[in-house]
Amino acid sequence: MSHWPLLSLVTFLPLVGVGFIMTSRGEEAVVARNARNIALSTSLIVFALSVVLWVEFDPSTAAFQFVEKANWISIGGVTINYHMGIDGISLFFILLSTLLTVLCVGASWTNVHSQVREYMIAFLVLETMMVGIFCALDFVLFYVFFEGVLIPMFVIIGVWGGPRRVYAAFKFFLYTLLGSVLSLLAILAVYFQTGSTDIEVALSHSFPADLQKWLWLAFFASFAVKVPMWPVHTWLPDAHVEAPTAGSVILAGILLKMGGYGFIRFSLPMFPLASAYFTPLIFALSAIAIIYTSFVALAQTDMKKLIAYSSVAHMGFVTMGLFALTSEAVQGAMVQMLSHGLVSAALFLVVGVVYDRLHTRDIDRYGGLVERMPTYAFVFMVFMLASVGLPGTSGFVGEFLILLGTFRVSTLECFLGATGLFLGVMYMLYLYRRVIFGTMTRDDLRAMTDLSPREKAVFAPLLVLVLWMGLYPNSFLLPIRASVDHLVQQVSAAQKTAARMANASSENAAFVAAVEDSVIPAKAGIHPSALSEADRWVPAFAGTTAR
Repeated sequence: MSHWPLLSLVTFLPLVGVGFIMTSRGEEAVVARNARNIALSTSLIVFALSVVLWVEFDPSTAAFQFVEKANWISIGGVTINYHMGIDGISLFFILLSTLLTVLCVGASWTNVHSQVREYMIAFLVLETMMVGIFCALDFVLFYVFFEGVLIPMFVIIGVWGGPRRVYAAFKFFLYTLLGSVLSLLAILAVYFQTGSTDIEVALSHSFPADLQKWLWLAFFASFAVKVPMWPVHTWLPDAHVEAPTAGSVILAGILLKMGGYGFIRFSLPMFPLASAYFTPLIFALSAIAIIYTSFVALAQTDMKKLIAYSSVAHMGFVTMGLFALTSEAVQGAMVQMLSHGLVSAALFLVVGVVYDRLHTRDIDRYGGLVERMPTYAFVFMVFMLASVGLPGTSGFVGEFLILLGTFRVSTLECFLGATGLFLGVMYMLYLYRRVIFGTMTRDDLRAMTDLSPREKAVFAPLLVLVLWMGLYPNSFLLPIRASVDHLVQQVSAAQKTAARMANASSENAAFVAAVEDSVIPAKAGIHPSALSEADRWVPAFAGTTAR
């Protein structure tokens, strides 16, 4: 199937499903049933095609694969191409997007009763935008998908959300749009520097040191909101609380990963000197996110809000690992994003199960559910333990690799990050104990039923993947490794070259000196003790001591 335009099929096939849903006619119940069936069938086909991408993917190369390129827009001397391709960094994000779309359709099967056709259309359009982000190799095409995600998610929150859905939808939209405007200015600056909107051209271009700082900050404004990093995270709890269950699944599972993907696709390889210069800032914000939001999660009484704050803490691990810039840490950040996409999605589905039965997310309202819902208690337990990083689950692999790689760069940052593991255990066990154990005293709790066959079918693939990733992580690390190693070597070489510049101009001397003292992008797969003295680039901050 190598000659097939697989990426175009995976990206745009959901829009074909949208077309079929829009042509459906009849009574409201018939239209709703047809919309559900078409959405499920379409998303299953798209997921199957994304699995083909995984099967056909060559893990031995860091080059982009399944490349599709054609002239798209030509205005004067400006040429914008339809350029698609994936590497090990983007492969699993596509799989995660297509899988969660299937599960969202299944989870919403009986829970959405009004405007079902429009609801399913919104999710299929959202799937196209999400997949397109991870496939696009042209800045303009990427920006169209990157901003296009906001529209269906805005509608999902604003139409099918909770009582404060309009406030949450506008807050989500304004926060993310403001940062994206700055990234658009950065894209224009990249075009004027390189003469092309092609991402591959920009990746191979050497930007001036001073310009790198401004471009990095412009992209940072967009990606930090998406992650979200502290202190621009305040839109997330409101959006999660008011969004329908499936909306929260996509928010936590995919939309938060767009920020991490942006850092690893653009900020690190295109602006290596600026990335080194701002690494202390990223480390500080990551540590605050991990510790502060964990304490905030401990104080929550709403189940969704607790999980939302835990997401900010977990994504703090991701940004910490990405900017540690060792092979282990970056691979760990990739696995952590995939794991969080599965586990956080599952936890929001877990909350949705009891909310559908009792219509409240108040932790104090529950207790003793293990008596009536033993299967639910088991499923909740597995995902709770995966969230806190129990060995044998997906959460352990990512966090262990991040801490291992970060320790080589900064012992203090590693210590601060590790405190988040203990705090995570505290708030997740608090949630689980209050909901599952204790004495059942209310009659409405005694009337609750265990997981239905449909709900079990939704949770089953998540359970399998969380355990698979935890017990045999090499299945996921192998396709990622070549691209990550290439990234680390590329950025490391650029930073070392800058640090050794004997003829640096006076206006850049301080900047280069700061780069030299900021990070240690260790060569992929080689421990610093095996390097010569000239190759050891020792940072001088955050608890690191000279070797």
